Amino acid sequence: MEPRYPFVAVDVPEPEADEIAAALFELGATGVEQRDEQTLVRGALSGQVTLVASFEDHDEANAAIATLAELDPPLAARLEEVVGDAWRDAWKEHFAPFALTPTITVVPPWVEHAPRGEGERALLLEPGRAFGTGLHATTALVAELLDEHAAELRGREILDVGTGSGILALVALLLGAERAVAIDNDDDVIEVVRENAARNGLEGRVDASAGVVEAVTRRFPWVVANIEARVLRPMAPELARVLEPGGRLILSGILESERDDLVARYTSLQLEHVATRPDPASPRGERGAARPAGRGDAGGEGWVALLFRAPVPRGAAPSSG
Repeated sequence: MEPRYPFVAVDVPEPEADEIAAALFELGATGVEQRDEQTLVRGALSGQVTLVASFEDHDEANAAIATLAELDPPLAARLEEVVGDAWRDAWKEHFAPFALTPTITVVPPWVEHAPRGEGERALLLEPGRAFGTGLHATTALVAELLDEHAAELRGREILDVGTGSGILALVALLLGAERAVAIDNDDDVIEVVRENAARNGLEGRVDASAGVVEAVTRRFPWVVANIEARVLRPMAPELARVLEPGGRLILSGILESERDDLVARYTSLQLEHVATRPDPASPRGERGAARPAGRGDAGGEGWVALLFRAPVPRGAAPSSG
């Protein structure tokens, strides 16, 4: 008999899709697909999307369904199955090369890609179970800021907090950073980071490990953290601590409505707010994905990334980055 794999399907309001998808990953999903009214198979009603989350076994899938039913308001999820293994790679058909920044193109390792121009850098990337294909605005905004500051980044070291697939650490290396330290509190993603580094011949310049910023014992000229505002706010003292004098910090995972609060929090630690990078894309689609400030909020809004610079104490040598 062919193997049978469980998945959980749940219809949700479109503005809440990102938040509930993240919750499904926390419940053990190995992947989450989003389908809308334009999808021919299992498409949702207008104004809704169907989230389809795959699980390793039926116990985990049923536990996720039970948890969703206990939310306020509850979500009515359903258990379904697929037979055979072909579905595992079906998503690859929709992951094509795309320009992440003016100089970097993300290329799936199973696709042949002809460079767009002499200055293009190809980043071979497979996300696996980790967040970070580069399609989401929160990732793209950080990559664009790094690209803009490539001259200052060149030859420097960068700390990537909450690295996911390792995409931002690898982008920094392609832009000229000397070395990247990539940490994540999810043990499962570290092997993904190492595999992506090896695909790009960068394994000798990436130090990837499971961990949290509180355990970092030294300082860096560049730090990036693409997480969420609710995590970035309490993390502020630790992120400021690991910055060298004059070092740069880029934060992402921040909604427009959360910007002022985050700027106030980080500038209270004597960091200088250098720039806000708005989302240049439309408010729909992955690059401009709308996300509510909290579950139940009917509206959506854009994402921003923030760039800060650490102070240089009198008599201290500033970071050249």
